[in-house]
Amino acid sequence: MAETTKSMPLPADIEAKMSSPMSKKGGFITLFFITGTLSGVMLSGFGWLANLIVYLVEEFNVESINATQISNVVHGCINLIPILGAIIADSFLGIFPVVAISSFISTLGMILLTLTAKLSSLRPPPCDTGSSLCRTPSKLQSAVLCLSITMASAGMGGSRYTLATMGANQLDKPRDKETFFNCWALGYAVCFAANFVALSVFLSGHRFYRRDEPQGSPFTGLLRVLVAAVRKRKVVLTSRNEDYYHEERGTNKVLPATPKQSFRFLNRAAMKTEGDIASDGSIARPWKLCSLQQVEDLKTLIRLLPIWSTGIFLTTPIAIQSSITVIQALSMDRHLGSRFKIPAGSIIVVVLVSSSLFVALFDRFLFPAWQKLTGRPLTLLQ
Repeated sequence: MAETTKSMPLPADIEAKMSSPMSKKGGFITLFFITGTLSGVMLSGFGWLANLIVYLVEEFNVESINATQISNVVHGCINLIPILGAIIADSFLGIFPVVAISSFISTLGMILLTLTAKLSSLRPPPCDTGSSLCRTPSKLQSAVLCLSITMASAGMGGSRYTLATMGANQLDKPRDKETFFNCWALGYAVCFAANFVALSVFLSGHRFYRRDEPQGSPFTGLLRVLVAAVRKRKVVLTSRNEDYYHEERGTNKVLPATPKQSFRFLNRAAMKTEGDIASDGSIARPWKLCSLQQVEDLKTLIRLLPIWSTGIFLTTPIAIQSSITVIQALSMDRHLGSRFKIPAGSIIVVVLVSSSLFVALFDRFLFPAWQKLTGRPLTLLQ
């Protein structure tokens, strides 16, 4: 019986998938490159971000309130740019080109930022902080500074979260994916070096990555569901499986035979009516019929909106608090002894260190202890 089992041929589609070159890519070997890239991006990005207010105030003679506003705008852009990066990656280029291009742009931005710290001609003359005699930067100096910050911000925003998605895509097991998720001139030169190392490490692993081909804009499919549901608002809903369109196109998601009862109005978008299906079984009128997969995807997005909107109210005061913390640190006595003075931008490191410690504490002690006491794991929402 054992010999019969060993000699039993695999189905043709499974055998072809296992023998294809793409099936040999991905896995934990790629995490070395992605983790190295992410470490460089984070070191570079947070290195100059944490010192941005101090740099503007002390080196470019910008008033504290204006420097704080600039910092808040930069933080906001860095958190909005990933949306654009995700659309470009999913619809047009794929994740790998987006990360590579973003890292390259960030590297150019760090070169310019380093030059502003190194070349005195790119900065206004030095003066005492807060003095009324301080000269503001010239138009050229302001232009170079804005361009460097813009490029560094765009590059960091485009690669920071996209890298996390790419890393998760290299792993197949859900548990592995969860584990994965869990001196001015000299200072900016270090940030540039970290960014360059991040780009080099990322590109060096290109032979091992599992590439995701663009599948078209997901927003178009979601909009189609809304339009189709409105156009079929008078259609009577049924519970019969054959009344719904079930095209999945290679997805590995397990869907119910009929749409779920939540947001029932949207279920009409997947109901088949006369003229919706072409002779070959495909959708003849895309803006009047959608697949059950697309309907359930839109429902999932709607369920995420409360959590997403809550995150806005949470992260906004955190970003503002970080800026105010640096401003407050500038007016503090930060000396430890007679020779060492804590940099104002390094005060935020306390938050990063404490976050790292508590993430490890939760993942290795609190969560397992909860599961042993209750017999069930904590959900993401809990």
